[in-house]
Amino acid sequence: MEIFLWIIAICVIIAVGVIAIDSNRFVVREYTVESDKLTRDHDFIYISDLHCKSYGKENSKLLKAVDAISAEAILLGGDMVTSHRGVGTDIPAHFVSELAAKNTVYYSEGNHEQKLKLFTDMFGDTYEKYAEKLSRIPIRILENEKIVLDDIDLYALSIDRDYYERWLKLSLKGEDVKAKLGANDESRFSLLLAHDPEYFKGYAEWKPDLVLSGHNHGGMARLPFVGGIISPRLKLFPHYDGGLFEEYGSKMILSRGIGSHTIPFRFLNPGELIVIHLKKALK
Repeated sequence: MEIFLWIIAICVIIAVGVIAIDSNRFVVREYTVESDKLTRDHDFIYISDLHCKSYGKENSKLLKAVDAISAEAILLGGDMVTSHRGVGTDIPAHFVSELAAKNTVYYSEGNHEQKLKLFTDMFGDTYEKYAEKLSRIPIRILENEKIVLDDIDLYALSIDRDYYERWLKLSLKGEDVKAKLGANDESRFSLLLAHDPEYFKGYAEWKPDLVLSGHNHGGMARLPFVGGIISPRLKLFPHYDGGLFEEYGSKMILSRGIGSHTIPFRFLNPGELIVIHLKKALK
């Protein structure tokens, strides 16, 4: 019995150590996607779910890692902020500003930006002040729109607040995406920023070539051979926890997020800085 208690104590100590380390580190993960719709190769950095996290003073460690990567643009997938009372926006605003000083940056909102914007009775003018800070930064904020990047159509989808409700998952179809973004020109490579991966099948019905999502934080904690434990919707063992997925011919790269919120807890699940290589495939 005593030996058993010692084993439990050692396991607990190890687990606490892993949590302390993984909650304060990030890794660089790279993905390659090929398409014969591309006329040349592209490299992008994708960052999602910062949640006011800082790696080193003023995110110096994260910015240094970004500087070491050659990319034509940085795509921000939302939730740079955290919609909790008393949590400011100086950290994400400074981080985005530093990114934009050296890079082209496109910013698509997540549910936390959306929540700050909608619930002014709860958060006051927090979003207004954040938006004012961002207005002084040379970035492009995208909301239910398309921009053309050479041979790529870059879309940013902002779904309504009801789709993020914790206890009731709504249905989202390709026609719902079309209603917000218009028809997808399937002759061109389409890259869709869509924060919530739970609706990937609906996004895929709209036929984008590649979807970039976040939101699920890798399932917070991960177990070998099992994957993520729980999603923000409090769904156990979510299918979309992190990595590369495919539905109806569309691919999705799902970031495990670079930060965390509410419970700053990560286990075998460090933050992710993602590099995406889009390669021209031979026809």
